[in-house]
Amino acid sequence: MATVVSLLNHKGGVGKTTSAINIGAGLVELGQRVLLVDLDPQANLTLSLGIPRQSVTIYESMMGESDLAPYVVKPGFDVVTSSLDLSSAEMELVNEAGREFILRELFAGVDEDYDFIIIDCPPSLGLLTLNALTSSQQVIIPLQTEFLAMQGLAKIKQVIQKVKLRLNKELHISGVLATMYDQRKVLNRDVVETIKKYFGPLIFDTYIRNNVSLAEAPSQGQDIFTYSRSSHGAKDYLKVCKEIIERTEQPVHLRPRTKKDVPA
Repeated sequence: MATVVSLLNHKGGVGKTTSAINIGAGLVELGQRVLLVDLDPQANLTLSLGIPRQSVTIYESMMGESDLAPYVVKPGFDVVTSSLDLSSAEMELVNEAGREFILRELFAGVDEDYDFIIIDCPPSLGLLTLNALTSSQQVIIPLQTEFLAMQGLAKIKQVIQKVKLRLNKELHISGVLATMYDQRKVLNRDVVETIKKYFGPLIFDTYIRNNVSLAEAPSQGQDIFTYSRSSHGAKDYLKVCKEIIERTEQPVHLRPRTKKDVPA
C-alpha cells in the first residue's frame, strides 16, 4: 500500500507546491512509483508541470462523478490535476455524509499502484485539507526560513493533533522542511535554530537552498531534475527524498529519544 504524505502550511509562499513537485520527482529518481495530487483550487502544481486542462480533475472525483484519473508525466510519475472548480467543493459537500473521508475512499482504488501519494494541500485549514489529513500517514511542513513564516505553527500542530485524535490514528508529522535557505543570512540561520528548538529532531537535516533553477523550472513545465539535474535545488531535494524514505521505514516519532532530541 502507498504511503500518503500531505504537504501542509496554511501560509502561502513557503515553497509548498515546489516541494510537492520536486519531492515527488525526487522519489521517482530513487525508483519509487509516485502519484501527486493537486488539492489546491489555484492548481499551481498542475500549471507548474505544464499539464493541459483535463476532463476529469480531483474536483470531479471528489464530487463522485468519476474515479481518480491520473495524468502520466513520465514513467512512475503520475498527477491528479486540479482546477478552479475545486474552490466550490467545500460548499457543495457541506451536507455530504462522511465528507471528511472522500479522498481516503478515492485512494483505496489506486494505493496498490504507487509507493507514495503526495498531496499538495491548499493554503487553508478547511474541508479539503481535512480530507488530506484523514487520508495521510505523514505530514511534511515546508517552512520558509523567515520570521513571519513561523507564525501559525502552533495552529498547524493543533489541527494535526485533533485529526489524529478523532479521525486518523496513523497521522503524524514526519518532518519540517526548511526552504529558501541562505546560509549567509543571519536571520535564516536564527530561524532554523528556532525551528530546531520547537520541533527537535523533526526538522530535516537537509535545507532547501535559494536556487534560481527552482523558480525557473515551472516556467518550462518541468520538475527540477528534468530542468537542471546539476543544480543545488536538484541535489537538495534528492537528499530530502532519501530522508523521507528513511523516515518512512523508521518514523522519527517512534525512535528512541535522546537528550539532544528533546526541544529546549
